Amino acid sequence: MHVEHHPLIKDFPELREELHSLRQGDEDFARLAEEYEVLDKRICRIEEGSELLDDAALGLLKQARVGLKDHLAGRLKRAAGQCCGCGNGCGG
Repeated sequence: MHVEHHPLIKDFPELREELHSLRQGDEDFARLAEEYEVLDKRICRIEEGSELLDDAALGLLKQARVGLKDHLAGRLKRAAGQCCGCGNGCGG
């Protein structure tokens, strides 16, 4: 079974510079991005069958991954001068 990884650079190639800059200059962003990458790799191992976890727990991991990705995407977009999707016309 082919399992698709979801690295941030693949999902946000247009924000490559911002991703690199934030990883280098923002400790909190770098920590969260690393947490996201570790979580994504774990989910892929589970889906490939090399790590076992029940479906409910896997669902919770996937929800956590989506939440982290949404948060990181908002920060990336703000760093690029785009609306982060907050619904406030990018008031933050």
